[in-house]
Amino acid sequence: MANTSVQWRGINKLSKKLGKMVAMNEVKEIVKLNASELEKNMQRNASFKGHYENGKFVKPTGATKRSIGTEVIDNGLTAKTAPHTEYAPYLEYGTRYMSAQPFVKPAFNVQKKKFRSDLNKLFK
Repeated sequence: MANTSVQWRGINKLSKKLGKMVAMNEVKEIVKLNASELEKNMQRNASFKGHYENGKFVKPTGATKRSIGTEVIDNGLTAKTAPHTEYAPYLEYGTRYMSAQPFVKPAFNVQKKKFRSDLNKLFK
């Protein structure tokens, strides 16, 4: 019986590449999870008081809360979560006639800490 041997070349490069691919998939999952949590927190914070129009009180319609959505781009490495009503910035920052009712920044400030923590856990 002949003595046969197999020699693998490039196994270290392949192993590194596969490791990076697994890590990138995990990063994409973290991006997706955190974007989803940010969206939920923004929606929870989007409870507005209503406003006065021509001297008459107008109840909030919930349009801004319903407009909050997430778009995942850059092959899963970026997520954009935002409200999509034209007047959302007025709610967030206020006007000279209406006080601010922030719902984006407070949710973002909480989520960015969790996002960093999730990424740090991945690379430890």
